[in-house]
Amino acid sequence: MALSNRRTWGLRQLKTEYRLHSNGRWRFSMTKTVLDGPEKAPAQRGSSIDVAAVSKEFGRGASRVTALDDVSFRVEEGSFVSLLGPSGCGKSTMLRLIAGLDKPSGGQVEVGGQSPEQRRRLRDFGIVFQQPVLFDWRTVEENVALPLQIMRWSKARRRERAQELLDLVGLSDFAKRRPWELSGGMQQRVAIARALTFAPPILLMDEPFGALDMMTRERMQTELLSIWARSSKSTVVFVTHSISEAALLSDRVVVMSARPGRVMKVIDVDLPRPRTDETRQLAAFGATVGEIRRLIFSQEER
Repeated sequence: MALSNRRTWGLRQLKTEYRLHSNGRWRFSMTKTVLDGPEKAPAQRGSSIDVAAVSKEFGRGASRVTALDDVSFRVEEGSFVSLLGPSGCGKSTMLRLIAGLDKPSGGQVEVGGQSPEQRRRLRDFGIVFQQPVLFDWRTVEENVALPLQIMRWSKARRRERAQELLDLVGLSDFAKRRPWELSGGMQQRVAIARALTFAPPILLMDEPFGALDMMTRERMQTELLSIWARSSKSTVVFVTHSISEAALLSDRVVVMSARPGRVMKVIDVDLPRPRTDETRQLAAFGATVGEIRRLIFSQEER
């Protein structure tokens, strides 16, 4: 006869058992197991994003600041959507609300019908920041594999997956280099590879090319499109204040007003994919850039 109990915390499971032996005595045993969950295929969950009448305020009383006011838009699963607007309009704040890193003061954000906090706990978000945020004492391969190490993947599987992603971003020859040995654009590619290691259904990018020079930035834009097309095509929400960047990358552009951030218009980008450097020469690209620019400048003239 045996009495047992299992408790699971994240990837750890504790099993306790009392077993009655033939001599009439009970014996107690305890086993701790590290589950191998991350190496299994992740459960399929919807990755559409619904933002409904969201507002966000900081501070209280006379010092209260309204960052977002009555913001509503939808991001379809597998699409690339940019949040575009002037500095201080709440784009990064909106990204934090989607990621479940902060809560709205009013309204609601849902990701595949669930709260952002639930999806964050399920590790459904990959995030790329404006700065690469790499660790100088780790190699490029080790930086890419860091999320998998935290998730307790085996060392061999971490190395295999990191190499897959470095191949994807064209940096396999630099796997054993340190971040300070790479250019700014190469460092940002490492950050993108790191965000994609565990195949997140949602990729959140907060002005990832903002610190790069114009030539490197344009090259990184087309490289990002190539990486996105060759990977699992996560749902992407991309923050930028560059009109041409938003037009080149996106399926839809959410144009936001100056603070308090409101949605002025959601513009569908009707440009064929795959998009390359030649896309910038198309009349339709120029027309899209012109439409967005007129919309933003019309606000400044009021």
